Amino acid sequence: MRPIHPLRGRGGQEVNVKIGVLLKQVPASDARIKIADPSTGIDTADIKWEINPYDEYALEAALQLKDAKQASSVVVLTVGGADADQRIRDALARGADAAVRLDDPAFEGSDCLGIARILAAAAKAEGVELLLAGKQAIDGDNAQVPGMVAELLGWGNISVVDKLEFADGTVKAWRASGGGARDVVEASLPLVITCDKGLNEPRYASLKGIMMAKRKKIAVKGAADLGLDPSTVGAAAALVVEDNWSLPPERPAGRILEGDDATRVKELVRLLRDEAKVI
Repeated sequence: MRPIHPLRGRGGQEVNVKIGVLLKQVPASDARIKIADPSTGIDTADIKWEINPYDEYALEAALQLKDAKQASSVVVLTVGGADADQRIRDALARGADAAVRLDDPAFEGSDCLGIARILAAAAKAEGVELLLAGKQAIDGDNAQVPGMVAELLGWGNISVVDKLEFADGTVKAWRASGGGARDVVEASLPLVITCDKGLNEPRYASLKGIMMAKRKKIAVKGAADLGLDPSTVGAAAALVVEDNWSLPPERPAGRILEGDDATRVKELVRLLRDEAKVI
């Protein structure tokens, strides 16, 4: 499969870099969401789950670097319970070398900062030098965790990247900056990068990859394994608390304007001016 923007180095030199990919399990984009209880969140009983789509671009970028011998290995880092294992095995089937699922009762109720603390500790424990993540998760759309991870680690951070080049431990990244303009950023490792669509075309898992992934062990680590103080994560440490869940209000039914063309245009203008207040 041809990547949209190849990741390349200079002179074919092999770079011994371990890459971590932050991967999140999210409800499928076409899932029907129901509220279990306004105080507890959505009903997950019949939800179909998938890898966060933006994280797929991050995973593909990491795999391309490894394929080009610019990285030694790719490890997937996921916060969640055993129900996330299927998504983790999907990443392993595509080519990730290892996976760590971060799961501990102490992690329950963590806000974005708590999740970032968990992931930062895991990245440090795994010895990664480059962290790739999607620009945001499509469930919460917060786009906060990767930047927080970078800050906690004291690493650089380049966000919303849609083209990458990598050579000799230096990353060159492109991103849209509005109005048709483009930013070009260069930075050295260690680094956190968030990935946007257009960066590449995520691969599918091969049958061989699927079979091999079934035999790979998913490491499960908790706070003690990471040397993480439990009081810094979980509900008790959360600065943001979600206390009420509700679905967006249903859109009102559309209106069909009657009459000839002139009458309908006149009525449409009135509605846009007096009711919608957009003109």
